[in-house]
Formats: sequence, structure tokens, C-alpha cells
Amino acid sequence: MVQRAPRNRTINLSDTDYLHYEERLLRLSRPVLLDKIINRTICQDVFEILDWMPANSIDLIFADPPYNLTKSFNDLAFQKIPLNEYEKWLNLWIPKLLRLLKPTSSIYICGDWRSSAAIHTVLEKYFIVRNRITWEREKGRGAKKNWKNCSEDIWFGTVSDDYRFNLESVKLNRKVLAPYTHNNGKPKDWEETDNGRFRITHPSNIWTDLTVPFWSMPENTDHPTQKPEKLLAKIILASSQEGDIIFDPFLGAGTTSVVAKKLNRQYIGIEIDETYCCLAEKRLEMADANDSIQGYSDSVFWERNTSAGQKLKHRSLHLF
Repeated sequence: MVQRAPRNRTINLSDTDYLHYEERLLRLSRPVLLDKIINRTICQDVFEILDWMPANSIDLIFADPPYNLTKSFNDLAFQKIPLNEYEKWLNLWIPKLLRLLKPTSSIYICGDWRSSAAIHTVLEKYFIVRNRITWEREKGRGAKKNWKNCSEDIWFGTVSDDYRFNLESVKLNRKVLAPYTHNNGKPKDWEETDNGRFRITHPSNIWTDLTVPFWSMPENTDHPTQKPEKLLAKIILASSQEGDIIFDPFLGAGTTSVVAKKLNRQYIGIEIDETYCCLAEKRLEMADANDSIQGYSDSVFWERNTSAGQKLKHRSLHLF
């Protein structure tokens, strides 16, 4: 196991951990019923087993596939290919997801500027495309001959017009820069606190309140493209209910399953890399002891860098 600096909170695996969590992983050899795979991590190539999964069983899919760039994932690597070839690759698995979903289900698929156009093209063949979320990925030092790449996209689609969107569950607590008042001088849709003025706002498709996991965050792993737990919390709370089944066909280090568990949903995750599968299982076990999600508390999503004191004062305003 790699030795970390004292303040480094990155989750890693000892040799004992690896043996322990590897025993929990599921590997399929034939079609299965839902109770066989519910709340499990499947260590396998998604292309081998999508056809074996039960139909009409999933409430929400979150997919974070390899983007169209050259990237290594432990012993595996994805090579950048022409955009039309990437679109063909997407067509190998996105159509298969439709069979798994219920008529009221939703799907979210991640991409960057290189892959986003192809994702949109393929997704709208099989689903109703509802929106494109763009989130600020504030990481990296910049580029010398180009604009710094600090955003990614998430395409949101549904199976039908009868779908779930829980607006009240995903509102954001935002600092008020231009406070309006009623004629009597009282605040208009905002609150005065010792730390400033805040408003609960409707969520938009531009997300600037996320922090990419790094070494001092307790959710961090060595996965090179790990998504923040807060990002998954927004999607899961918006598009599912407690007890629903959340499916991630490219699970990575387990963020989707972990957040689903923390929010009282069920989960199914597929990941080809055994190390990442074991990390997912370790994080799932850790969630039994701590179900907190950084940036989300008291049923409110907080802006980035909001202090604990501000959250406490906000909470006290609603208790009395």
C-alpha cells in the first residue's frame, strides 16, 4: 500500500483489504433475476452482461463512460478515436439500456467537449433528451495554446413524458448579491444571517458548486476521473425516490453506489477493473458508519466553500 502524507485522506486498499473485498464481488455467467444483482458490485465487462440483466427493473441510470481521449485506468486504457467512431461505440451499449428501464425512468450520461456531441446524437435516438447540464470542473493548471478546460457535460434524458423530477430536493442555498425587499422593507425570498444574506434557489443546468475530489477529502480515491459525491446526490435526489434502483454501467470507484446507499436507494454497479470494484466495496462499507455527503446537509445543497458556521446558523433559523 502506498504511504500517504499525514493529512492525505485518500481511500486505498491494503493487501488484506483487497482479499476481503474481492470475495464480495459478483461475476455473472448467465441471465439473472433482479434479487441476484441488487445492491451488488459486478466485476465484469459491461458488454458481456447487459443482455443478461432483467428488463424493466431500473429507475435511474447514471453512466460515466470513458471520454473520447487517451486515458489509462490501472491496466486498462481507452484510446482517442475519430468522433464518428466514438459515436459507433456509444451505439453498442446505449440502446441496450432502454430495455432495462421502466417507463418512468431517467438516464444521465457524462461527457466532455470532445464526446458531448456524439452522446447527444446517440441519446436522442432512443430517449427524450431533456437537458444538458454543464458543471464546473475547477481542476488543472491551464493550457498554453488553448482555453483551460474546466467544464464537463451531463446529458439528461427520459424514457417517456411521465418521469420524476423532485424539484424541492435539489434546491441550492446561495448567497444573495442584490437583495430585493418588499414595500415594507422585509426580505423578498431571502434570509438575513450573521454571515450574510442567503436565498434558497431553483437549480439550473449550470453547476458551479462542485469540488472535484482531491487528497484531503474523505471521499477521494486514486481513480483518475472520480465524480464528486455531491454531483451524484443532485441527480439521485432529483430523479429517484427512496427504495428506487440506481444503475451505473461504468462504476469506477463506486461513487454512484455509495451515494445511492447514503440516500436510501438501492444500487447495481458494473466495473471491469477489480481494484476499483474493491474500492467501491470499501466505500460502501464506510458509508455504514458515515452517510454524510460533502456540500449537502440539512436537505440543502450549499455553495462551494460555505463554512460550517454558516450552515449551522441557517439551520437554526428554520428550527424556530
